[in-house]
Amino acid sequence: MTGVLKKCVYVSVALDVPLTRLFEYSVTAERTPAIGARVIIPFGPRRLAGVVLGVAAETQFDSSKIRPVIALPDDMPPLPEDVLALSRFCAEYYGHPLGQVLATALPVALRQPKAFVPPEPSGVYQASNMDALLQSLSSRATAQRQLALMLAQPMARAELAAISPSANKWLKNWIDAGWVAFTETLPDAIPLPVGAAEANAEQAAAINLIDSQHASFAAFLLFGITGSGKTEVYLQTIAACLARGRQALVLVPEINLTPQLEARFRARFPSARIVALHSGLSDKERVLNWLSASSGEAHIVLGTRLAVFTPMPRLGMIVVDEEHDASFKQQEGLRYSARDAAVYRAHQRQVPIVLGSATPALETWHNARQGRYRLITLQHRAVGGAMPPKIEIIPMHRAKVVEGLHQATLNIMRDHLAAGQQVLVFINRRGYAPVLSCGECGWLGECKRCSAKLVLHLKERRLRCHHCGYEEEIPTACPDCGNQDIRPLGQGTQRIEAALETLFPDAKILRIDRDNTRRKGSLQEMLRQVSAGEANLLVGTQMMAKGHDFPALNLVVVLNADAGLFSVDFRGEERMYAQLLQVAGRAGRAGTQGRVLIQTGYHDHPFYGQLLAQDYAAFADTQLDERRSMQLPPFAAYALLRAEAEDGTLAKAFLQQLQAVLADAAGVQMFDPIAATMQRKAGMERWQLLVMSDTRHPLVNALKRIAPLLEARNNKVRCILDVDPIEM
Repeated sequence: MTGVLKKCVYVSVALDVPLTRLFEYSVTAERTPAIGARVIIPFGPRRLAGVVLGVAAETQFDSSKIRPVIALPDDMPPLPEDVLALSRFCAEYYGHPLGQVLATALPVALRQPKAFVPPEPSGVYQASNMDALLQSLSSRATAQRQLALMLAQPMARAELAAISPSANKWLKNWIDAGWVAFTETLPDAIPLPVGAAEANAEQAAAINLIDSQHASFAAFLLFGITGSGKTEVYLQTIAACLARGRQALVLVPEINLTPQLEARFRARFPSARIVALHSGLSDKERVLNWLSASSGEAHIVLGTRLAVFTPMPRLGMIVVDEEHDASFKQQEGLRYSARDAAVYRAHQRQVPIVLGSATPALETWHNARQGRYRLITLQHRAVGGAMPPKIEIIPMHRAKVVEGLHQATLNIMRDHLAAGQQVLVFINRRGYAPVLSCGECGWLGECKRCSAKLVLHLKERRLRCHHCGYEEEIPTACPDCGNQDIRPLGQGTQRIEAALETLFPDAKILRIDRDNTRRKGSLQEMLRQVSAGEANLLVGTQMMAKGHDFPALNLVVVLNADAGLFSVDFRGEERMYAQLLQVAGRAGRAGTQGRVLIQTGYHDHPFYGQLLAQDYAAFADTQLDERRSMQLPPFAAYALLRAEAEDGTLAKAFLQQLQAVLADAAGVQMFDPIAATMQRKAGMERWQLLVMSDTRHPLVNALKRIAPLLEARNNKVRCILDVDPIEM
């Protein structure tokens, strides 16, 4: 008997490969997947996971050569249209293959070519028909009868499993028979906020204005000085959002800020389901939280930049905290701005978005000045009577210093410690010293793979490159001249810590930087020690500059503050102002005026006059005037093409090839390829080509011309496209 041929349909699948095209596969008509569904397909000799973006009854190709879909796992709901639309926007705007954008949007476990099997849900078992259950059991089934009698009360699986290895099988049979019911543990359906602080007049006005736009798109810039209570505005507007049965998405720049903020959200919304999404989670934790959000079960999603792609069927508002932070721009793979993607998504879903910062990005500030965003200003600290910190400049020219610390600085530190206050010494350099040098011949410890100096890590007895990870032992003598008197130049956190141990032997010193917070939970433990007063003299990097509230911290000392003044990046002063104002905001947050000492070798530089005024609006407007005159963002759109190869001439030649293709593109200008600021990194020579336009659309259209060249496989040259680069 001849078998009946089953009718097929053809699906277009986006795959995680560096190609812009979709790939076609067949599937029987009765198994037709939905748009956005996950499928597992053959790709050459491999299996890959992909996302269905099209279904058709016919194909333009030879149907006999179209391979069938291997599996249609039901481990996730199909991606909704708004996530697909956001992914298409990012693919087009940032010039990245759509399949790789969609892969970025999914948790790692759902990018694998196998079905994700979630763990058993938590919950309790209880007999729903005890009489029928007991009657079904043999008198000799002692263990089963014991298990059944336990089910007179709600019981967890772990307790039941202790009775017999067969407990799971028996429970399944009894549930199928209708004798036992399983109740999954879920949060209350309607989360109610508790412990809300009474908003001051500025906060109340902000909350009312944001909430008045809950049913439509509106972008708000919440511009508030440090300590002005921006988080309280977030919490109260989110409370109103949840009360309407909607979900809230909150983006934060760094993993390190998430646990502290998460704890504050959980305290405010104890009955809400709050899930975190960041790279510090395990793959299983991340996918479970993602599925909770996509099902609508989670009320609040709190995450870093990748969380912007999370499906949320009841999305009611978006918050981007510290919106100016460079961490919102991805620097590998899909080089997107999560802040900008969040604004696009809010517009797409017609919900309000709040961008919060004490030092907004100049692009955001410009949008507010132009009326595209609504500006909300919080000018006063939330604690009654609290004042902004007093910022003082400590000139270092011809000053007497001890390990980089001015004598006047040390005296003030002693006074504050004696008064029982905490002191933070802020230096944004890890390690013991930035470089090891020889005073005889001028040798400097340099990375063998990068155009960079090796940082001295004295405790580990290593020289380490902070760019590529290369490291080596500390030499006992100069490799060039043999001089044994080689010395560290400059200061890092480790050197300052060692100096303070000598200068303040009675102080409880704690260093907080990336080197000693690598172990999971270590940062949270250190922050607990600070809050509990177990440490009173802190040494920290930018990890300490934002998001933390230490009531006893009243003095901040800033070392090596001048780096941004002479940066080759046009954003140098903007970033420097933001960082200094952020770290200054850590001082005096408990109702007393804090004090900030900034040591500088350029005390008469105009920048410090602007900083002392603590008037970010005036600073930002001045910076925008300079950028307008120089046709820099946000008054022009830029894209950076960076090519790298072991042979730099190949990288430069490839960029020249791209330059030729773009030569007659309408509305764009180019500069000749030049060597990157760090010309050599990880053994590769790097060159870059800058492309600009007065507006974004001509730039995006022009870049489509070079997509085939970027897609073509070249084993000797790697090229990346970075639209709206944050480093040039």
